[in-house]
Amino acid sequence: MSTLEIENLRIAYGNYVAVNGIDLTIKHGELVSLLGPSGSGKTSVLRAVGGYLTPSSGAIKVDGRDITRDPPQVRDMGMVFQNFLLFPHMSVQDNVEFGLRMRQVPKTERRQRAMNALDMVQMAPYAARLPYQLSGGQQQRVALARALVIRPTILLMDEPMGALDAKLRAEAQEEIRTVQREVGVTTILVTHDQQEAMAMSDRIVVMREGAILEEGEPHQLYREPRTAFTAEFLGTTTLLPVDVLESEGGRCRVRHAPSGHEFLAAGAIVAGQAANVSLRPEHVAVSPQPSAGSIAGRVVQRMFYGVNTFLRVDTTEAGSLLALEAPGTAMDEGAGVYVSWRPEDARVLPRDAS
Repeated sequence: MSTLEIENLRIAYGNYVAVNGIDLTIKHGELVSLLGPSGSGKTSVLRAVGGYLTPSSGAIKVDGRDITRDPPQVRDMGMVFQNFLLFPHMSVQDNVEFGLRMRQVPKTERRQRAMNALDMVQMAPYAARLPYQLSGGQQQRVALARALVIRPTILLMDEPMGALDAKLRAEAQEEIRTVQREVGVTTILVTHDQQEAMAMSDRIVVMREGAILEEGEPHQLYREPRTAFTAEFLGTTTLLPVDVLESEGGRCRVRHAPSGHEFLAAGAIVAGQAANVSLRPEHVAVSPQPSAGSIAGRVVQRMFYGVNTFLRVDTTEAGSLLALEAPGTAMDEGAGVYVSWRPEDARVLPRDAS
C-alpha cells in the first residue's frame, strides 16, 4: 500500500487550463473517487498520476518520492480503462500475464500469479478463453485481474463500469470494492456516476472546471454539502432561492425569494445574503392532511422508478418541490396535498458557489 500526494498540480493544453493547481492526498489503502461532469479535469488528473501526460507544473509523490517526470512503465501502477483494452488474440490467462512478461517475471511464477489474480475475480475457469468469448462483465474482471497481478503501488480506474449495463455495473461495483479491500491497494476511481461514487468510495472529491470544489466521505457530502453544485450533482435535490434574515447557532431564518414565505433551515450563512436552500426528496413529507407548519400544494407529476416513487408538488409558498412518496401511500396526479420538512433537513448554501 502507498500514499499518493498531489501538490499544486496544474495541467494546461495550450491556453486551456484543464486542472488549475489542485492539492490532494490519498492515504494507504484508500479508494477515492474523482467525481464531476465532463471537462472538470478528473481524467487529466488520473492520466498525470499514471504518467500518461506531463503536468504543466506541480508535483506527484508516492510515499514521499517525486514521480512527476517518471515514465509510466517505472511507476508500478495498475490501470483499468473503460474499454478494457484486452488483447483479442490472447487468452484470458495470457492477457493477465502480459504485464508480468514485460517485467521479465519467470514463467512459472507469472503463471501462478496470473491464476491467483483470476481466482480473486472468479475468472480462473475461463483462463483459456479469448476475450470475444466473454461477456462485458467478465472482460471487466479480466481487466481488473491484469491491473492487480503486477502488485501495483496505486490502482487507477477510468470509468471502468461505463461500458456495462445497469445490472452488470452494480455487480462490478460490489466486486471491485471487495477485491480492492482484500488487496488493500490505494485506488483512484474517475467517474461521473454519483451512485457509483457513493457506493464504492471511502472519500469523494468533487471537481468542477479544473478545481476541487469539496471533498469528504460519501454520507458527509450527501447530507451536509457546502455548495449547491455538490448538493445537485451528488444525488437529487430541490434548490429554493432564499434571502437569509437571521443566522445564529447553526440555524437560519430564511425567506423564499419569489413568495416571501419564511421558514427555518440549517446552516451558517451571514444574514442579509442571498442563498439557496437544498431539500432532498426523502426529507419532504407529503400528506393529504395539514399539520403544523405545512404548506398546501398539488401533485403535478408522479414518477415511478421501481424501488421509489417521486412526486413533483407545486406550491405557492415554496415553488415546485420534489418529494419521495412514503411506502404504502399513493398520491394521484392532481391531488391536493400538504408538504412539510424539518429545519435540520433544509440546508442553506451560498448561492454564488452553486
